[in-house]
Amino acid sequence: MYKPHFLKTTLFGALVSVLATNVSNTLAADLTDANEIVAKANLTAYYAGDDGRSEARMLIKDSQGRVQKRQFTILRRDREDGGKQDFLVVFSRPSDVRNTAFLVAKTPGKDDDRWLYLPGLDLVKRISAGDKRTSFVGSHFFYEDVSGRGIEEDTHQLIETGGSFYQIKSTPIKAAEVEFSGYSSWINKQNYLPEKIEYLDDNGQLYRRIEVIKSDVIQGNITVIQSKAMDLRSGAETIMEFRYQKYDLGMEQAVFSERSLRKPPRQWLRRQ
Repeated sequence: MYKPHFLKTTLFGALVSVLATNVSNTLAADLTDANEIVAKANLTAYYAGDDGRSEARMLIKDSQGRVQKRQFTILRRDREDGGKQDFLVVFSRPSDVRNTAFLVAKTPGKDDDRWLYLPGLDLVKRISAGDKRTSFVGSHFFYEDVSGRGIEEDTHQLIETGGSFYQIKSTPIKAAEVEFSGYSSWINKQNYLPEKIEYLDDNGQLYRRIEVIKSDVIQGNITVIQSKAMDLRSGAETIMEFRYQKYDLGMEQAVFSERSLRKPPRQWLRRQ
């Protein structure tokens, strides 16, 4: 009876050794450079494929629980992987925002060029750098949340590497130009998707949170399916749902011209 017990103990010891080795290897593989982690997260969140199309729906709930809805299509094209990039957002519902369009020409290291077309006034409005952290068409997402914040605009510090996430603390370099004193990001170690971002005000109080509710792999790219932006002071929030995502469609640069604000590219706004 002793021999089987010895065999069981030996196998158990071997299993523990293997697990310990795997854990050690996993820990050894963790990145330690905050800037590298943030760069990978930026690629994951904003540069999947060479271009992309998605239909989105926003449910905007105010502090009294009243709900508004917005529907729009997002088109995106990369001019450089991790570099220059263009976005076009065209609204379809409700009727009061139908054909409202938002265009971004993104250039890392410089202020993005951003335009908003208001069809009721037939007016193309340039969005200044100071406006990029204001409400995106009445929601709790900001213009900057839609097209991304330049990673060079903040300093980044790795705070925590335990568990499944890297926790990064980011501090704005030009603090006078933003409403936050800093923010923390929880970035998934396996796919580098930023799954939660929390913002602190000038008093160090948590006041805003963005989090991924659901994600999936589409054409080999980790993709956000549902996310939420929360105003923690008022309790108001916006849920954004993405549908019919596709990548590598071959969109031309002309799709992202100022002309497309007034005359949106219907070919690409239709489901592919």
